[in-house]
Amino acid sequence: MDERIQRKVEKLEQQCQKEAKEFAKKVQELQKSNQVAFQHFQELDEHISYVATKVCHLGDQLEGVNTPRQRAVEAQKLMKYFNEFLDGELKSDVFTNSEKIKEAADIIQKLHLIAQELPFDRFSEVKSKIASKYHDLECQLIQEFTSAQRRGEISRMREVAAVLLHFKGYSHCVDVYIKQCQEGAFLRNDVFEDAAILCQRVNKQVGEVFSNPETVLAKLIQNIFEIKLQSYVKDQLEEHRKSDAEQYLKNLYDLYTRTTNLSSKLMEFNLGTDKQTFLSKLIKSIFISYLENYIEVEIGYLKSRSAMILQRYYDSKNHQKRSIGTGGIQIHKRTEAKLSIQDLKERIRQRTNLPLGPSIDTHGETFLSQEVVVNLLQETKQAFERCHRLSDPSDLPKNAFRIFSMLVDFLCTEHIDYALETGLAGIPSSDSKNANLYFLDVVHQANTIFHLFDKQFNDHLMPLISSSPKLSECLQKKKDIIEQMEVKLDMGIDRTLNCMIGQMKHILAAEQKKTDFKPEDENNVLIQYTNACVKVCSYVRKQVEKIRKSMDGKNVDTVLMELGVRFHRLIYEHLQQYSYSCMGGMLAICDVAEYRKCAKDFKIALVLQLFDTLHALCNLLVVAPDNLKQVCSGGMDCSSSKIQKVKWTVLMIIDPWCLSNMKC
Repeated sequence: MDERIQRKVEKLEQQCQKEAKEFAKKVQELQKSNQVAFQHFQELDEHISYVATKVCHLGDQLEGVNTPRQRAVEAQKLMKYFNEFLDGELKSDVFTNSEKIKEAADIIQKLHLIAQELPFDRFSEVKSKIASKYHDLECQLIQEFTSAQRRGEISRMREVAAVLLHFKGYSHCVDVYIKQCQEGAFLRNDVFEDAAILCQRVNKQVGEVFSNPETVLAKLIQNIFEIKLQSYVKDQLEEHRKSDAEQYLKNLYDLYTRTTNLSSKLMEFNLGTDKQTFLSKLIKSIFISYLENYIEVEIGYLKSRSAMILQRYYDSKNHQKRSIGTGGIQIHKRTEAKLSIQDLKERIRQRTNLPLGPSIDTHGETFLSQEVVVNLLQETKQAFERCHRLSDPSDLPKNAFRIFSMLVDFLCTEHIDYALETGLAGIPSSDSKNANLYFLDVVHQANTIFHLFDKQFNDHLMPLISSSPKLSECLQKKKDIIEQMEVKLDMGIDRTLNCMIGQMKHILAAEQKKTDFKPEDENNVLIQYTNACVKVCSYVRKQVEKIRKSMDGKNVDTVLMELGVRFHRLIYEHLQQYSYSCMGGMLAICDVAEYRKCAKDFKIALVLQLFDTLHALCNLLVVAPDNLKQVCSGGMDCSSSKIQKVKWTVLMIIDPWCLSNMKC
């Protein structure tokens, strides 16, 4: 089998070699044939190039002969037509057949150009005839264009427009087209939407009719702006310009916004190279007379509107604003040269806690209204929006600052600061009984209002001035306002805390009796703590809750810590006034324990620590005199209180009081 397969393989190899030789021979023959064919093609190409060169040369020669001939024929025809004008009778079919108006127009246009070069004295009559025929044909073409436009025949309009392109009346043709496009286009109340729809429709058609569509469309837009929009804007604004500033500003903002929106839509069309400048000039031409004094109208309206909002509020409260000021923000300018004695007393009382007569009774009214604030901020917000839209970019920061200044004057000065001044004047002296402390309500409302003011500052004013020198000026003005108000708030809170302490003093003076801590019958004491302690703790808890509702953030802890320290000092000084028996000392410890429990409501570590120390010291009241030194040195536990935790420095301060009261 192996030998048989081997023979078969050798046979196939021989056959393959034979076929390979035949194939190689065939390829060589084909290469030779291809080379011969390539040579023939090269020769044919050279021959074709030679013939083409001859043909081109012949064509140039024919053209050189034919062009003068055509010019001569054309000149002959023009001379023939010119002779007809000289004779005064037009016999040619091209002038008498209305269907050949296109050819007649071409001829008369050329004759009109020729007539311009002829001397007037010899050819005045023929020149006038040619001009008359020129005008007649021009009118016929425009009439034909108008008729075709009404029929909607775009192809005929395109033909006539192409003929009129070389006539002087081509611009009149464009005017007719623009006029007819607007017929029936402004039937609705929204002229801006109608204008956008019209321009969109014409934009699709104008490219099929005219060879310069961008010029025609730009002229249409210019016509719409200068006639339709300008008259519409004038009618809308002049009606309210002098009688109703609010409606005038609203209409101006609305019309300017809608006009710029229309301009943005028109930017999509091809209006030439600098369409942005073109549209901006059109808008400026409409509104320039209104924008020149816009900010003066805005400030005037904002001033009168803000004053009306405030006055309406004070009228609803049956309140006549006083001229109150403490030197921070002046509320009103006095016209009197001298202050009365009552005014002088009032100013001294505001700066101090001296009882120089009764305070102003406001019947608990804060004279702050969120409704008024929202109205003022809303008016200012709209003013900022109008300012952003209507002001020139170079004047925008300056105009925005003027609006911000008006907001500061009426919101911060005339409303918030006036309420703070009135609130300060309404705080009773610290020795008043049953005083109504409502200044914390003023603080709460002023804080809420200023948050709204700060939000508008960041949301609406900052974007307008962020990249201008006015930014630092606005920030400084805002900072000054905050600092001035904080001074008055601090003063009011301080005097309110003094009044709270004064109320506690009245309670302790009225309710605390000397026999509370030195009862006649020490074996028959049934109370856990004194009545004065109960009332003071109840009063303190109400005030703590009121402070938490009136303030936020770290201010709550700061004020509560101050109240807690003063409360501790009051109780400490109060306890120093009494002598104590053994049972009375126990009652004092119980009172201080209740005060300490009340102090826990403050949630201030320092206040709780002070009362813990006071409670620990009060345990000395029940220590026998012989054991006092041992207790102070920490060697003995006293009534389960850990006196050893009290610092020696505190004991050195309190010790004289302890010793003087241990002689019972």
